[in-house]
Amino acid sequence: MAKTKPVITMQSFGIYTKWDSSSKALPQIQAFTTKVPAQLDVEFGFIINIKKAKGEKLHYCIYHPDIPDADGEVMPPFDGFEYVKDNDWHFYLGDTLWEPISNKIGDWRMTIELNGKLIADKTFSVFEQESMS
Repeated sequence: MAKTKPVITMQSFGIYTKWDSSSKALPQIQAFTTKVPAQLDVEFGFIINIKKAKGEKLHYCIYHPDIPDADGEVMPPFDGFEYVKDNDWHFYLGDTLWEPISNKIGDWRMTIELNGKLIADKTFSVFEQESMS
């Protein structure tokens, strides 16, 4: 019997409520957008749903604009692996902004691969807000 193909859908993307990584609850969508204001602690990313892929390994990656680390070196992309936990699984991939905000401006690309195949890809533009002076 042929193996069933996973079914992947992007549920939401944009700005979310604060995410608690220790909680099972996913953050809630506040605004569907790819434009993110450069504000401290703004939470942005996307939620995908994967069906029929329990036990499969996915690779996620967040490509930051050229953000320097404490030594002034450009930080490498943030990536990791996760195993699909059940046959109807929701996964949040996101990030938040931290001080100094000024070096977080630019494009943040977030990708997810399942078995080496790109299944989700979204780029968020973090922009500097006009000051109200």
